[in-house]
Amino acid sequence: MTLEIITSDALAPLRHGFFTRLGGASSGIFSGLNCGTGSSDQSEAVALNRTRVQDAMGGVDIPLIGVHQIHSATVVTATEPFVERPKADGIVTNVPGLTLSILTADCQPVLFADRRNHVIGAAHAGWRGTVAGILENTVDAMVDLGAERDEIVAIIGPCISQAAYEVGQEFFDDVIASDPSLDRFFKAGDRAGKYQFDLAGFGVMKLEHSGVGHAEWINHCTYSDPKRFYSYRRSVHEKQADYGRLISCIRL
Repeated sequence: MTLEIITSDALAPLRHGFFTRLGGASSGIFSGLNCGTGSSDQSEAVALNRTRVQDAMGGVDIPLIGVHQIHSATVVTATEPFVERPKADGIVTNVPGLTLSILTADCQPVLFADRRNHVIGAAHAGWRGTVAGILENTVDAMVDLGAERDEIVAIIGPCISQAAYEVGQEFFDDVIASDPSLDRFFKAGDRAGKYQFDLAGFGVMKLEHSGVGHAEWINHCTYSDPKRFYSYRRSVHEKQADYGRLISCIRL
């Protein structure tokens, strides 16, 4: 089976993609293109999957740059392959020939590009990181490299949709603690004390407030499409021991 790569016209002609789980070498609960080196999947299968991604991004000789994701607001600048992955959730570069990559399984994978000034970025934005400012910090880091805010395009890839994202009162309280107006990203759930959270809508709002020229979600829900996407929350509901990780990439 060939790889399936979701792309955005807004990021063209830069080589980029939100990879689905189709076309990979993993099996069992990881069946498909699991690129998570931190998963309990067979390391040989993960390595082969990542090699297939490199090949799709332009060749196995082009480094695949990633970070040790910790749900933070920390962004790092890549000028060459990392000897050891730094703890961060955003990466930016203006160096051609580096493929920036982010792993997700319900959180937002966000790819950024200022094509005019040749600066790109990638961010892992779960709810904690989004509240903390990972998206704004990624934009700021791109500007530090010469990007112009209104030239930056930011595309949110497959993530969990509001219909599938039920949360409790504590979650609601944590999110609106910094800004009560954020309650507009919640709607009442089917059970008392439960809400449905619009993570992608929240992400688009944060991106627009950061001053980017264009921001959108590509409208694919990881939870509701098990054939194409891994989902942490779905794995919990199905009582699976682990879950695969999707990869999203961009390069100059």
